Amino acid sequence: MRPRTCHVVAALVAGLMTMSLAACEKEHVAATDSFTVGLLLPSRTVPRWERSDKPLIEKRLKELCPHCTMEYANAEDDATMQRQQMISMITKGVRVLILDAADTRALRSSVQEAHNAGVPVVAYDRLAEGPIAGYVSFDGAQVGRLQGEALLKAMGDKASRGNVVMMNGDPTSANAAWFRRGALSAITGKVNIARSYDIVGWSTQSAHANMAAAVAALGPDRIGGVLAANDAIAAGVISALKSAHVGKLPPVTGQDADLDAVRRIIKGEQYMTVYKPFRMEAAAVASMAVALGRGEDLRDIATTTTNSPTTQRIPSVLLTPRAVTVGNIEQTLVKDGMYTIDQICTRQLRPACDKAGLGR
Repeated sequence: MRPRTCHVVAALVAGLMTMSLAACEKEHVAATDSFTVGLLLPSRTVPRWERSDKPLIEKRLKELCPHCTMEYANAEDDATMQRQQMISMITKGVRVLILDAADTRALRSSVQEAHNAGVPVVAYDRLAEGPIAGYVSFDGAQVGRLQGEALLKAMGDKASRGNVVMMNGDPTSANAAWFRRGALSAITGKVNIARSYDIVGWSTQSAHANMAAAVAALGPDRIGGVLAANDAIAAGVISALKSAHVGKLPPVTGQDADLDAVRRIIKGEQYMTVYKPFRMEAAAVASMAVALGRGEDLRDIATTTTNSPTTQRIPSVLLTPRAVTVGNIEQTLVKDGMYTIDQICTRQLRPACDKAGLGR
């Protein structure tokens, strides 16, 4: 009877061990697949953050990690507020932070605090300083080159004799300097840069005021083109040109493919915008965040590395932007599902849409 008893006991022990290991495995899976990701966006001034980036990131996170949750905060262009938001999220126990810094330098100490607390930070769209774990954006130099090349094309033979006004982005943004360098690589020596302004907060109102000053200084008929860093700035530029009763609007660039900007392009008020497929950017940053939350390596996701003033070889995904003019709206924005024809073409715009070949 003793051997049989021993076999029974051994079988019971083996069964309990199997159940225990299965329970541990189940607990491990639950732990790695049920955590919180913090999303910190910089502003409501630029429409894309609330309209595109936030819902796209949230949707992709849920697809990749169904039991994960997202904590969200918008800094309203206030770096101090964003620092407080980061601290609050760390205190609440988020496992990963996605950060689009309101001020890339000012958030450095907060990024360090997150790192010290064991919370990796993925820089989104703008490369914040400090020990960043990963970075997702578009090639900023290419954004600027697309703007500069489009402006030269729009100005044509008049480019070498034309005055260009540069309306750069926020001076606290690393991206603004990146865009500017790319634009200058395309237009330097080919146009006369008559005025150049840095637009704090990418503000439409500040862009309007600075453009009004440029018109007053140069004259309403002596501006051959405006290199506006994004669509919010372009809106202020065009508003100022109209207020100054400029007869024929000069070509104006933009960036972000805001819906209002696309409509301005159809109306002939804005020459172009730079389309950055936000769905691809959101998908990449969500993948990085989930991988870091699970303790996985980013090498399978990152396609390159980037250096910041403080950190070398940050695993990065740098996506390719596209120029959009009236001639390729349907082949880019509509084809990619950014907007439908009905969203773009209001009743008032229908004749212009028909002229532009935007069918239903």
